[in-house]
Amino acid sequence: MNTWQWVLLITLIVLIAAIVVLYFLGRKAQKKQEEQQKQIEAYKQHVTMLVIDKKRMKLKEAGLPQAVIDSTPKLMRNSKLPIVKAKVGPQIVSLVCDEAIFDMVPVKKEVKATVSGIYLTSVKGIRGALPQAPAKKKGWWKRSIEKLQEKAGAKPVK
Repeated sequence: MNTWQWVLLITLIVLIAAIVVLYFLGRKAQKKQEEQQKQIEAYKQHVTMLVIDKKRMKLKEAGLPQAVIDSTPKLMRNSKLPIVKAKVGPQIVSLVCDEAIFDMVPVKKEVKATVSGIYLTSVKGIRGALPQAPAKKKGWWKRSIEKLQEKAGAKPVK
Protein backbone atom coordinates (compact mmCIF):
# COMPACT_ATOMS: atom_id res chain seq x y z
CA MET A 1 0.00 0.00 0.00
CA ASN A 2 1.07 3.52 -0.73
CA THR A 3 1.26 6.21 1.92
CA TRP A 4 -1.82 8.03 0.58
CA GLN A 5 -3.81 4.81 0.96
CA TRP A 6 -2.70 4.48 4.58
CA VAL A 7 -3.67 8.08 5.24
CA LEU A 8 -7.06 7.51 3.65
CA LEU A 9 -7.62 4.31 5.66
CA ILE A 10 -6.69 5.95 8.97
CA THR A 11 -8.89 8.96 8.18
CA LEU A 12 -11.85 6.69 7.44
CA ILE A 13 -11.34 4.75 10.67
CA VAL A 14 -11.21 7.98 12.70
CA LEU A 15 -14.36 9.32 10.99
CA ILE A 16 -16.27 6.09 11.61
CA ALA A 17 -15.20 6.10 15.28
CA ALA A 18 -16.32 9.73 15.62
CA ILE A 19 -19.72 8.96 14.08
CA VAL A 20 -20.23 6.01 16.46
CA VAL A 21 -19.30 8.12 19.50
CA LEU A 22 -21.63 10.96 18.41
CA TYR A 23 -24.46 8.48 17.87
CA PHE A 24 -24.23 7.12 21.40
CA LEU A 25 -23.83 10.58 22.93
CA GLY A 26 -26.91 11.74 21.01
CA ARG A 27 -28.96 8.80 22.28
CA LYS A 28 -27.88 9.53 25.85
CA ALA A 29 -28.81 13.23 25.50
CA GLN A 30 -32.18 12.30 23.99
CA LYS A 31 -33.01 10.01 26.93
CA LYS A 32 -32.01 12.75 29.37
CA GLN A 33 -34.23 15.27 27.57
CA GLU A 34 -37.20 12.87 27.67
CA GLU A 35 -36.76 12.44 31.43
CA GLN A 36 -36.64 16.22 31.91
CA GLN A 37 -39.79 16.63 29.80
CA LYS A 38 -41.58 14.08 32.01
CA GLN A 39 -40.56 16.04 35.11
CA ILE A 40 -41.81 19.28 33.57
CA GLU A 41 -45.15 17.65 32.77
CA ALA A 42 -45.42 16.24 36.32
CA TYR A 43 -44.87 19.59 38.05
CA LYS A 44 -46.76 21.94 35.74
CA GLN A 45 -49.31 24.36 37.17
CA HIS A 46 -51.74 26.73 35.52
CA VAL A 47 -51.52 30.29 36.85
CA THR A 48 -52.80 33.72 35.89
CA MET A 49 -50.07 36.32 35.65
CA LEU A 50 -49.43 39.85 34.50
CA VAL A 51 -46.35 39.94 32.28
CA ILE A 52 -44.27 42.98 33.19
CA ASP A 53 -41.22 42.58 30.97
CA LYS A 54 -39.42 40.07 28.78
CA LYS A 55 -35.78 40.10 27.71
CA ARG A 56 -32.91 37.88 26.74
CA MET A 57 -30.42 38.24 29.56
CA LYS A 58 -27.53 36.45 31.15
CA LEU A 59 -28.36 34.08 33.96
CA LYS A 60 -26.57 36.16 36.60
CA GLU A 61 -28.42 39.35 35.62
CA ALA A 62 -31.87 37.74 35.51
CA GLY A 63 -32.60 37.87 39.22
CA LEU A 64 -33.05 34.12 39.55
CA PRO A 65 -32.39 32.38 42.89
CA GLN A 66 -28.75 31.61 43.69
CA ALA A 67 -29.51 27.87 43.86
CA VAL A 68 -30.56 27.96 40.20
CA ILE A 69 -27.39 29.78 39.17
CA ASP A 70 -25.22 27.32 41.12
CA SER A 71 -26.92 24.27 39.60
CA THR A 72 -26.41 25.36 35.98
CA PRO A 73 -23.32 24.21 34.10
CA LYS A 74 -20.49 26.75 33.91
CA LEU A 75 -20.72 27.03 30.13
CA MET A 76 -24.41 28.01 30.33
CA ARG A 77 -23.91 30.78 32.89
CA ASN A 78 -22.70 33.29 30.29
CA SER A 79 -25.30 32.46 27.63
CA LYS A 80 -28.39 34.61 27.28
CA LEU A 81 -31.75 33.06 28.17
CA PRO A 82 -35.30 34.27 27.51
CA ILE A 83 -36.41 35.71 30.86
CA VAL A 84 -39.95 36.89 31.67
CA LYS A 85 -40.67 39.08 34.70
CA ALA A 86 -44.25 38.65 35.80
CA LYS A 87 -46.55 39.43 38.68
CA VAL A 88 -48.04 36.19 39.97
CA GLY A 89 -50.48 36.96 42.74
CA PRO A 90 -48.90 39.56 45.07
CA GLN A 91 -45.26 38.84 44.16
CA ILE A 92 -43.05 39.61 41.18
CA VAL A 93 -41.04 36.63 39.89
CA SER A 94 -38.49 36.01 37.17
CA LEU A 95 -39.23 33.00 34.99
CA VAL A 96 -37.17 31.26 32.34
CA CYS A 97 -39.31 31.07 29.22
CA ASP A 98 -39.41 28.32 26.63
CA GLU A 99 -37.65 29.49 23.46
CA ALA A 100 -40.56 28.37 21.27
CA ILE A 101 -43.11 30.65 22.97
CA PHE A 102 -40.92 33.63 23.88
CA ASP A 103 -42.05 35.72 20.90
CA MET A 104 -45.73 35.03 21.66
CA VAL A 105 -45.59 36.29 25.26
CA PRO A 106 -47.28 39.72 25.35
CA VAL A 107 -45.80 42.48 27.51
CA LYS A 108 -48.03 44.33 30.00
CA LYS A 109 -50.95 41.95 29.49
CA GLU A 110 -52.60 39.37 31.66
CA VAL A 111 -52.23 35.76 30.50
CA LYS A 112 -52.96 32.26 31.67
CA ALA A 113 -49.67 30.42 31.74
CA THR A 114 -48.42 26.93 32.40
CA VAL A 115 -45.47 27.04 34.76
CA SER A 116 -43.24 24.22 35.97
CA GLY A 117 -41.10 25.54 38.80
CA ILE A 118 -39.43 28.62 37.29
CA TYR A 119 -39.89 27.41 33.71
CA LEU A 120 -42.67 29.00 31.62
CA THR A 121 -43.90 26.40 29.13
CA SER A 122 -47.03 27.88 27.51
CA VAL A 123 -49.23 30.99 27.50
CA LYS A 124 -52.83 31.68 26.55
CA GLY A 125 -54.57 35.03 26.37
CA ILE A 126 -57.32 35.82 28.87
CA ARG A 127 -58.89 38.63 26.89
CA GLY A 128 -58.62 37.87 23.21
CA ALA A 129 -56.07 35.90 21.26
CA LEU A 130 -52.34 36.34 21.59
CA PRO A 131 -50.37 37.65 18.65
CA GLN A 132 -48.67 34.89 16.71
CA ALA A 133 -44.92 34.71 16.38
CA PRO A 134 -43.64 36.81 13.50
CA ALA A 135 -42.81 34.98 10.30
CA LYS A 136 -39.23 33.89 9.98
CA LYS A 137 -37.07 36.15 7.84
CA LYS A 138 -36.05 34.85 4.47
CA GLY A 139 -32.38 34.26 4.01
CA TRP A 140 -30.18 35.83 1.39
CA TRP A 141 -30.36 32.73 -0.82
CA LYS A 142 -34.20 32.58 -0.88
CA ARG A 143 -34.50 36.31 -1.60
CA SER A 144 -32.04 36.12 -4.48
CA ILE A 145 -33.83 33.11 -6.00
CA GLU A 146 -37.16 34.96 -5.81
CA LYS A 147 -35.65 38.04 -7.49
CA LEU A 148 -34.28 35.90 -10.30
CA GLN A 149 -37.64 34.17 -10.77
CA GLU A 150 -39.45 37.52 -10.89
CA LYS A 151 -37.07 38.74 -13.56
CA ALA A 152 -37.61 35.54 -15.55
CA GLY A 153 -41.40 35.93 -15.23
CA ALA A 154 -41.97 32.69 -13.31
CA LYS A 155 -44.05 32.35 -10.17
CA PRO A 156 -41.96 32.56 -6.98
CA VAL A 157 -41.69 29.34 -4.97
CA LYS A 158 -42.63 29.69 -1.31
